[in-house]
Amino acid sequence: MHPRSSFLVRAAALLIFMLAAGQGPAALAQTGAAAVAEPSGGPIRLRQPQQAPQVPAVPSQPNLQALDGSRADATDRAPRYRPGEFELYIQGVTGDINVRRFGSEFVIDAASARNVAQDTSPQVPADYRLGPGDEVLVSIWGAVDADLRLTVDRAGRVSIPRVGSVVVSGLQVPEAAAAIDRQARRVFKNLELSVSLGQLRNIRVFVTGFAVRPGAYTVSSFSTLSTVVFGRSGGPSASGSFRDVELRRAGRTVARLDLYDLMLFGRRDADQSIQADDVIHIGPVGRQVALIGSVNKPAIFEVKDNETLGDLLRMGGGFNSVADRSRVAVERVSERSDQRVRQLAWPADAATGLAAGDLVRSFSAIDAALPLLRQNKRVRVEGEVQRPGTYILPPESSVADALKMAGGLTPEAFVFGTEFNRESVRLSQQVNYERALRDVELELSRRATASGVRTTEEATAQAQQQVAQERLLSRLRESRPSGRVVLQLQPTGTTLPNLALEDGDRLLVPSRPSTVGVFGSVFNAGSYLFNESRRVDDYLRLAGSPTRGADKSSIFVVRANGSVVSAQQGTSGWLGVGGKNIDDLAALPGDTIFVPEETNKTTFLQSAKDWTQVLYQFGLGLAGLKVLLP
Repeated sequence: MHPRSSFLVRAAALLIFMLAAGQGPAALAQTGAAAVAEPSGGPIRLRQPQQAPQVPAVPSQPNLQALDGSRADATDRAPRYRPGEFELYIQGVTGDINVRRFGSEFVIDAASARNVAQDTSPQVPADYRLGPGDEVLVSIWGAVDADLRLTVDRAGRVSIPRVGSVVVSGLQVPEAAAAIDRQARRVFKNLELSVSLGQLRNIRVFVTGFAVRPGAYTVSSFSTLSTVVFGRSGGPSASGSFRDVELRRAGRTVARLDLYDLMLFGRRDADQSIQADDVIHIGPVGRQVALIGSVNKPAIFEVKDNETLGDLLRMGGGFNSVADRSRVAVERVSERSDQRVRQLAWPADAATGLAAGDLVRSFSAIDAALPLLRQNKRVRVEGEVQRPGTYILPPESSVADALKMAGGLTPEAFVFGTEFNRESVRLSQQVNYERALRDVELELSRRATASGVRTTEEATAQAQQQVAQERLLSRLRESRPSGRVVLQLQPTGTTLPNLALEDGDRLLVPSRPSTVGVFGSVFNAGSYLFNESRRVDDYLRLAGSPTRGADKSSIFVVRANGSVVSAQQGTSGWLGVGGKNIDDLAALPGDTIFVPEETNKTTFLQSAKDWTQVLYQFGLGLAGLKVLLP
């Protein structure tokens, strides 16, 4: 038979079948144009029907995207999060602005909320139910071959060529697939089909109550309570509750969400999907309690009526590694004016109830120092000892115990030059050093202001002096005290004093030095071999003697044990006459002789003028005496 004749026969048979089935000419007019049989006798191909314009996300309602856009300027000016009065109070008490209300870090600002990307191919929740505007993808194979993209109309139906309309609104995807399969098998045999979702609809919801940005929002139909609260409305405000979020539908409450379940434990059991025209209401904040101190999450928490001190500690992640786990302190807002603090034992008082405004403090086990008699001592022993290193000694240990632990001294040990450093001494020295340095700066500034300049030569000398003083101050600022404790030892001593140790002490026993250093305002500064017969003057001569600008009256010697001997200690009498000169001091190994430069110099001409003035006044005085006493 000719292929065209065969096609006409099959079309006539199809017409007779449809008339017998009671679908009539109208059904044929609906589906005949959408079904094309293959001339070769293959499966029937269903064409995609021409779709009517898609149902708007929210029919018969204003353009909500435009409504959101009209609010853009206002929301941009809205603050991201404004701390409440209790939060500001706690930050003032602790001095830490990082102690904030728990959950405030989840709040999203207005610009970010508007720019949240709408995923066009999200993973749809298993409990998602179809509604008007959703796109359904239907694939059929077997006796019928079709790939259809159908949109749920306002009546909640999808229209399938040759099959008819199927109500799918309110059904989950597996339920919709079963309904379409039943309807298709009434028309065709030997077929299989699958149903999935395409483009999902948008819906309108309302956020009311104590939100950062309450209002109406257009969101994806698979959104949940938490995504709308945090992603669009900005989350609860400072006076809004994280623990009382209601989902209201058709005038009744269908779900309550405690956001702490999500933020603390990751549970989303009550985080339900929303539907069109749902209302999300955020209630006022409940009782707030601050948890600070040695806990893993210091913050301000919202507690319910039945929650206790133990529940609060669990919200804060429990004690941290250095916390004192035996006690906590509670400051009641009603007792705060009396400065009364209640100390509770842990865990015996874990069931204690909490009141609004409570401040719960966990203590650190390391901030409060133990008494010295109970502290172990960590001491470092270096230099000429048998086993140098760091040692942990019992609380009542001494320097002798540290040397014994290090194996004792070696034959090369120079006990007189032992350097003993202590951290507590270093801190005290640093404070005093900075105070003395400020005094020196003020004194030099006062002298520079008070000194008069009479000639160009004096001006040049004063400028040079100021440069030298600035150089000296710069070096002094770079210096840092070492915390050395001067041990009162004899040069020939072989034992150290029985000094009690502190944590962090450092003991350095050097070898016997073989030189004496000479530095400062000398012609040839350096180190010279030690000789027992030489004195300070001998080493000054080896260094070329002091220069013309040296201040000989301020020469000093730093001994190896840290003590200082100066020329000021050996001078006495009027104009320095009659005292013992430091030049006659016997030098010791490891000594450092320093000759400072005179900082208060005057020119010969200025000195001559000053002395002339003094003598002139002295002469006038004698002349007056002669007149008064002839």
